[in-house]
Amino acid sequence: MLNEILLGGAIATVSGVVGFLISKKITGANFDVYVEQAVAKAKAIENEAQTLLERAKLKAREIEHEAQKAFESAKERARADFAQREDELLRKEQSLKRLIQDEEKNIQNELNRIKAQKVNLERNEKSLASLKKKYEEKIDEAVHTIEHSAGMTQEEAKKILLDKIEEKARGEIAHIVRKYENEARQEGERKANFILAQATSRFAGDFASERLTNLVHLESDELKGRIIGKEGRNIKALETLLGVDIIIDDTPNAILVSSFNLYRRAIATKTLQLLIEDGRIQPARIEEIFKKVSEEFESKILTEGEELIAEMNIGVMHPELMKLIGRLRYRASYGQNALAHTLEVAHLAGIMAAEMGGDPILAKRAGLLHDIGKALTHDMDGNHVDLGAQICRRYNEDEVVINAIYAHHGQQEINSIECGAVCAADALSAARPGARREVLESFLKRVTEIEDIASRHSGVKQAYAINAGREVRVIVNATLVNDDESILMAREIAKEIEERVQYPGEIKVNVIRESRAVEFAK
Repeated sequence: MLNEILLGGAIATVSGVVGFLISKKITGANFDVYVEQAVAKAKAIENEAQTLLERAKLKAREIEHEAQKAFESAKERARADFAQREDELLRKEQSLKRLIQDEEKNIQNELNRIKAQKVNLERNEKSLASLKKKYEEKIDEAVHTIEHSAGMTQEEAKKILLDKIEEKARGEIAHIVRKYENEARQEGERKANFILAQATSRFAGDFASERLTNLVHLESDELKGRIIGKEGRNIKALETLLGVDIIIDDTPNAILVSSFNLYRRAIATKTLQLLIEDGRIQPARIEEIFKKVSEEFESKILTEGEELIAEMNIGVMHPELMKLIGRLRYRASYGQNALAHTLEVAHLAGIMAAEMGGDPILAKRAGLLHDIGKALTHDMDGNHVDLGAQICRRYNEDEVVINAIYAHHGQQEINSIECGAVCAADALSAARPGARREVLESFLKRVTEIEDIASRHSGVKQAYAINAGREVRVIVNATLVNDDESILMAREIAKEIEERVQYPGEIKVNVIRESRAVEFAK
């Protein structure tokens, strides 16, 4: 095929050259010469083409030979690889056949063993059935013998036997029940002690008993005269407005502010400190400073309540409740600060609820609000339990909180782990040595009752129990009560206190009637 292509190419080339020369020189004078030259060149080209054709044939034969050699080599390699794979498959097939034969032998042995066991079981079942039949026959013989000897039927004997067994079993059951009841009681006590120990060890609050007096430091004793004022005008205005007893004695550079009401005493102390710093101690300035301090305290108790709620991390609470929590700082119960007690109960309840699998956040919230009613008892009638429950219901607190308020005084049953934790924490906080003083609580109750008796009379504006409860100062409306009526009112109040209040010594009733004339210059 290659030879034919090369030959055709050479002939086409020669024909082209001859045609070109003929067309080019056909009209020339030396036509024959050109023809001879063209023929010669054509022959030369033909010879050269023939030579190239021979070389091409030779090259083609060499290429064909090399291709044949490569084909044979590849064929041999494929044949060897195929033989190797065939040998490997044969080996695997033989190995698999041996494994199958071994497994078949094992299966056959297992079948033989199972057949042997089945034969043994059938034999044993037959033997067991025979023994069972003999056993029942022996039992029947024994029952007949017993019935004949005892003079009773089988049913009667069975009933007596079951009654005896039941009686014996009841005693054993009772013994087991008592045993496990004791174990459960011991385990419960151990677990309760563990929880209480965990709670009290993880929270140990400091305790400082509330005093009845605050000390105000003075730069010099000269200020005592300015505080008293001309004819006692300043100290009278201070005690009337602040509702406290200001004690000025021989103590150097100090005066005492005395009152059982912590909030009133704190305001009075701050008012005195600001007046001393200002230097202008006069009735008008006293009223101005007192009003300013009162407003600051109202704002302060709300801020303090907000900070406590944020610190405890118990969620959102109504601002009025936060304000009442802040006010608890200025209340005491049996000599124990109400806010300190509340925080202690909240922390302990949270720890105990977490130990018992309850909700520690809800327990802390209930602990923080369990005595919230104590912040209202000075302003509203009723006990702190009912007042606390009413205010919490008004602001949609959880029922667990309401239950804790009632349950920690035994007015409701404990309905949740969180409520139980609050009650236990309240008992812990109140019962530990040094936490409370019954005498102080009875004293506070007495002076509060004295103030209430005086306040209930018509025409009374304000009533303050001062001088450690040995005096009650009653401020009356001058337009409603005249001088004679004020004397009669003092006598009536003293008589009512004698009838209703238990107290040592005597109580001085001081009715103050004051009128003021106010005019503005324009």
